[in-house]
Amino acid sequence: MSTTPFPLAVSLGDPAGVGPEIITASYARMRSDWRSQTFFVVGGVEVLKNAAEACGADCPVVPIAQPDEAPMAFHAGLPVLAGLDVPYTPGKPTRLGAQLALTSLEWATRFAVRAEASGMVTAPIAKAGLMEVGFEFPGQTEFLASACGLSPEDAVMMLAGPSLRAVPLTVHIALADVPLKLSSDLIANKTRIVAKALQWDFGVGNPRLAIAGLNPHSGENGQFGDEETRIIQPAIDVLRGEGFNVTGPVPGDALFTPRMRETYDAALCMYHDQALIPLKALEFDEGVNVTLGLPIIRTSPDHGTAFDIAGQGTADPSAMCAAIRMAGTCAKARAAASAHA
Repeated sequence: MSTTPFPLAVSLGDPAGVGPEIITASYARMRSDWRSQTFFVVGGVEVLKNAAEACGADCPVVPIAQPDEAPMAFHAGLPVLAGLDVPYTPGKPTRLGAQLALTSLEWATRFAVRAEASGMVTAPIAKAGLMEVGFEFPGQTEFLASACGLSPEDAVMMLAGPSLRAVPLTVHIALADVPLKLSSDLIANKTRIVAKALQWDFGVGNPRLAIAGLNPHSGENGQFGDEETRIIQPAIDVLRGEGFNVTGPVPGDALFTPRMRETYDAALCMYHDQALIPLKALEFDEGVNVTLGLPIIRTSPDHGTAFDIAGQGTADPSAMCAAIRMAGTCAKARAAASAHA
């Protein structure tokens, strides 16, 4: 049985995207292993019923009134919190659908913060649609940090798959702005968050962390830029002085080679694509977005709403399955770490 007493809360995502079908397909794929980790969906009873039917998923839907009903319901069908719904319009996003996605996200977060859920998994959203109904954050990561009473800098995005964990130290900003955003303090602070999360949520006793350079050849002794000597190396020196197992600055073209990947538990990268391109190239079908530094567990499949294929039954649920499994594993690891603290 699970060492966490509560199920995971899954937010519906945009109901016109692939979220409903990958959720129902994940349940169909994972239902035989329900004793290891249960989950429920926040809203969308009819949406999920229609998505399962349209995509041929073996996923009965069981309406529930509150999260603690999910474990008993899970063996009979996918538990879904009743009372929040819209018509199912795959590939055709609506304002009502965006409002449902936002409400589902807000409620799932509340359940996780109140420990009525052992963690949360977020299905893909459409940011433009959410902003039309009052969402005021660049993304779900920043929203979750705020909901937990933290600043955006306290939450760190990590992309994880079977063979790679990669962290972009700067995220949704223009490439030209990256050198201006980087600082030794930012690198050191986020590295500390990553190290602690690897210990508490992934059971890595002494995390090995590789920090990337920014410039080609890590600057080649200043020939291609001085950020490595001026910003990155000082951060590494501070971290090593604090006892962290850190290497770098590692040239970006060497950081993700097979042999190099064997030498670290996570790679910390200077900008968005430096982390996401190798992760998606290696782990596209199983890539999971994990938010580190929060008092709650949060994962998400590392892909978007895919409105163009929604409702056609072609969306691969592997990343959603991986996100659910990883959230459950992290919740159990954190519970065990807290019990022994």
